[in-house]
This record gives sequence, C-alpha cells and structure tokens, in this order.
Amino acid sequence: MGKNYFTEEQVVKLRKNIYVKNVTEKSITYTDEFKLHFINEYNLGKQPKQIFKEADFDTYVLGEERIKSASRRFRKYNNRIEGLSDTRKNNSGRRPNKKLSLAEENELLKKQNIKLQQELEFLKKMEFLARQAKKSKQ
Repeated sequence: MGKNYFTEEQVVKLRKNIYVKNVTEKSITYTDEFKLHFINEYNLGKQPKQIFKEADFDTYVLGEERIKSASRRFRKYNNRIEGLSDTRKNNSGRRPNKKLSLAEENELLKKQNIKLQQELEFLKKMEFLARQAKKSKQ
C-alpha cells in the first residue's frame, strides 16, 4: 500500500479551497474552521465523505483513506484540552533558543517538577510491586 501523492495540478486546486491551510505533494493541513465545521456536521449525522464534498473537496483526489484518517483525527482531537487547533508548531519538543522570561522559566520548571514527581511515584510503585512479587515467591 503506497502513499498517494498529489500532482502539481491537484496541489494548486487544493490551495484554492478556503478550508486548506497548507498543502504539499504529500500532505494537506486543514484550517481550524474546517475541523470545527466537520465535527458539527458529523455530530448532525453526516458521513465524512459527504462533509468533504460539501466543503468543495474532490473526494477522489483526497482518497478514501485520507478522508477516513482525517475524520478519526478530528474526532480524537475534539476531545483534547487544546481542542482542534494544530499544536505542532507550539510543541516541537525542542527548547526555544530565546532567553526565557522569569514567568516562562518558572512555568517550565513547574512542568519539569510535575513530570519528575510522576516518574518518582511510578518508580516507587514498581519497587513496591517487585517486593510483593518477591515475597509471594518465598
């Protein structure tokens, strides 16, 4: 099963759609408005393919699998705290090169502290379970 790439003509046509934030030959990024529109229409009982057609997408160009995966992703993201917005640009996993303000540094340290506390609790539970398993063997 191969990756379905867009042709140059398809990329140009997709870029003209108001619900497309970005498109390359390999991928398409939808606007937050479309994601919200999709969720609202889906909750009203419409099928994903129908929603894409009504939003002026060529469903043949997008393909069944891309529509299915977008539908799953939108519904999954709708339940997140961040909502449907794209969080990739805000969370690359890298630390910013810029100098952090005291408030930003404080927030970063708080998050690290919470993470370390969770890791410590996990390790304590694992150690406890290992001791219980060892006792039960004896």
